[in-house]
Amino acid sequence: MRTDTGQIIHLADYRPTDFVLERVDLTFELDPTATKIEARLIFHRREGTDPTAPLILDGDELSLSGLLIDQNEIPAERYDVTAEKLVIRDLPESTPFEVTVITIINPEANTQLMGLYRTNGVYCTQCEAEGFRRITYFPDRPDVLAPYTITIIADKAANPLLLSNGNFLGGGNYDEGRHFAAWFDPHPKPSYLFALVAGDLGVVEDTFETMSGNEVALKIYVEHGKEPRAAYAMDALKRSMKWDEERFGREYDLNIFQIVAVSDFNMGAMENKGLNVFNDKYVLADPETATDQDYANIEAIIAHEYFHNWTGNRITCRDWFQLCLKEGLTVFRDHEFSADQRSRAVKRIAEVRHLKAEQFPEDAGPLAHPVRPTAYREINNFYTTTVYEKGSEVTRMIQTVLGRDTFKKGMDVYFERHDGDAATVEDFVKCFEDASGKDLKQFSLWYHQAGTPLVSVSTAYDSASQTFSVSLEQTVQATPGQPNKEPMHIPLGFALLLDNGSLASASSVKGGDVTGEVLHLTERAQTFTFGGIGSRPVLSLNRGFSAPINLHFEQSSTDLLHIVRHEPDLFARWQALTDLALPVLMKATRDVRDGRQPEPQAELIATLLEVAADDTLEPAFRAQVLALPSEADIAREFGSNNDPDAIHAARQGILADIAKAGQATFETLFTSLVNEGDFTPDAASAGRRALRNAALSYLSYLDGGATRAAEAFASTNNMTDTIQALTVLAHRFPGQSETANALGAFLKRFQDNALVLDKWFAIQATIPGASTLARVKALMEDPHFVASNPNRVRSLIGSFTFSNPTGFSRADGEGYRFLAQQILAIDPKNPQLAARLLTSMRSWRSLEPSRAAHAEAALSEIDKALSLSTDVRDIVERILKG
Repeated sequence: MRTDTGQIIHLADYRPTDFVLERVDLTFELDPTATKIEARLIFHRREGTDPTAPLILDGDELSLSGLLIDQNEIPAERYDVTAEKLVIRDLPESTPFEVTVITIINPEANTQLMGLYRTNGVYCTQCEAEGFRRITYFPDRPDVLAPYTITIIADKAANPLLLSNGNFLGGGNYDEGRHFAAWFDPHPKPSYLFALVAGDLGVVEDTFETMSGNEVALKIYVEHGKEPRAAYAMDALKRSMKWDEERFGREYDLNIFQIVAVSDFNMGAMENKGLNVFNDKYVLADPETATDQDYANIEAIIAHEYFHNWTGNRITCRDWFQLCLKEGLTVFRDHEFSADQRSRAVKRIAEVRHLKAEQFPEDAGPLAHPVRPTAYREINNFYTTTVYEKGSEVTRMIQTVLGRDTFKKGMDVYFERHDGDAATVEDFVKCFEDASGKDLKQFSLWYHQAGTPLVSVSTAYDSASQTFSVSLEQTVQATPGQPNKEPMHIPLGFALLLDNGSLASASSVKGGDVTGEVLHLTERAQTFTFGGIGSRPVLSLNRGFSAPINLHFEQSSTDLLHIVRHEPDLFARWQALTDLALPVLMKATRDVRDGRQPEPQAELIATLLEVAADDTLEPAFRAQVLALPSEADIAREFGSNNDPDAIHAARQGILADIAKAGQATFETLFTSLVNEGDFTPDAASAGRRALRNAALSYLSYLDGGATRAAEAFASTNNMTDTIQALTVLAHRFPGQSETANALGAFLKRFQDNALVLDKWFAIQATIPGASTLARVKALMEDPHFVASNPNRVRSLIGSFTFSNPTGFSRADGEGYRFLAQQILAIDPKNPQLAARLLTSMRSWRSLEPSRAAHAEAALSEIDKALSLSTDVRDIVERILKG
């Protein structure tokens, strides 16, 4: 089943392979331009299949050098071969047989960074989703599992390190100047989890004792000289292993666990069994070069890839339609881990911010698809926030519906029942049904229906009967291929807050299922009536963001303020403040657009300052509150006819008003939260820095803002504060000498550190305003811009297109034309990177008509190109069609 020919692959067409793969033996003779791979594959014909069916193996730009069956050459008339397919006929019918395939590939020329490639002198693989077929002809699909034995032969001086999956069998000298290493992975795995790394790298070593007393060797490989910057990653790994034992009872199962950090990588990281390969930005950290967000990302992604050992590796997905079964589930697990390591409330706010900024627009646009899609043209394009983040939310809702203890029982059933399997979403859900005795058929619509549900809410209080009624109605908009939607099972966390701030307790509930503090909306419309409520309560709904929905609930500012001051759930407090701020920001945007002066917003400002000054609240939470809804949040609320310049100007005006009113508060926060002692990346310290830097941002709107930011930049002792001060200078004062001096000093200090330079590029790419396009073009000519490095391209072009609405969506359409040119230039070299950059155009129809016309013209320019990868062709056609 090919995905790069442009054909549509359908879930309904799934069937098992005709042949069962029993064992894989691979021998690599590494050479920069002519690597030889000998693959010895043991097959037997699946019982009940057509005895004349040929063996069909996938390839991608391959050249066949040799082909044998049971060590005998196959006559040419018994096989057909192209660069993309190998078909072998007249095969043995009953007994296992061995197919030997020999290919020659050029790792140095592999700019796609899929399969086996060579970067900075290091051989590296990336095989998910379909990269293994760029190494050898193979049944390259996730339901083909087998144990692997790997032998690697390479020049000893250039490649002292030879790594692969599993346990090390041994190695030694091979011939003059070369050596070998052999590895064996006893756990059957699909080809997408294969990994090989060879080169000359430094190592950080440690050990971990599992809950049953086994000692595991831990090794993290990085470029020489960078070993100290891997210490936090090692600490995060050990905490992840311990947490997975305690929370889910999952123990590591090999003698060794290895991580390799490389600089040229399309993804964040890859969970290859026992040998994770990471983009080095998610491994390397120290106070001088990494921000608090970098530390948090490293912690989360190290955990995510380790947790895949069970949710993805030991139990993998039957086909790529089930991708959420490993990714969404594992995102849920890493979210829970991070929440336990840090502030659960603040982590939840950050998760929801990301979900609403990335996944909600995806669900509302032409790229919408179900968490478990039913068709795809290019599987690389379905590594989306819907599969990952919404998939995580669906898992979270299962826990909410069943309760934490029953959810844990369901996970235990899943691990026991499907260990060693390639499973489906239906298999997963069935485990929870069996553990709980509940029918989850309706709930499973979350996997099958695209779109974000809208829940409309109204309430009524009857003092005579002491009843409080909550009326709910759900709708899900039409999405591509799904015009009609069925009612979902939506679990809504709730609380009823009385005048004194206490929680009301109902004597009875009618109208639907209520378990604990959760309303279960299962019909198109339902009314829940609570009895024994002595006074009118304030309803707090969807606490903790229990369901990934939009709420239409016209609560008064008085009620929202009551939630802000009294809700025990900090997420609900933040949401109430957001609900206060968004209408204000939208009204100000309309005023700016229509040439009116926005009105003062005393109530919102007073509330924000009240929260900012409240020392009983953790600093990280207060920093989240002060961030206000983003320009993207405002655009999403409008939904259509968006003018990015008006949104930016309106938001800037509100921020300036808050700064003026809260000058004393912000000066106090900035001076009182000054760093003392050495930098530590713990959550409490990070929260203090976040609040102090939020204060610095507001102070930049006052007289002397540039001078204050320049002084802050000069006096920092950690990258978090350095980046924030530099961002304030660049974004607020782009044309002033203080900014030019700071950007120059930063470049001079960190010009030899690629990851830190990515931050330098990103800060400049996100300077608001139309003139930034010229800056981006100039930076592309900078000697430090490396067009072959995905991180560098994402830091400059990606930051500009995804995170700079006024710069990218400039009124004359030049930003869109620029992106079109970049897509056409990048696509022949790295289709995955090009396709992901192109998704920044997914919401073009929500723009005001003039900008939308420019965007459509740029998309049409891409669409008309004579030669496009399937990755880009798929995205551009879906965006235009939608």
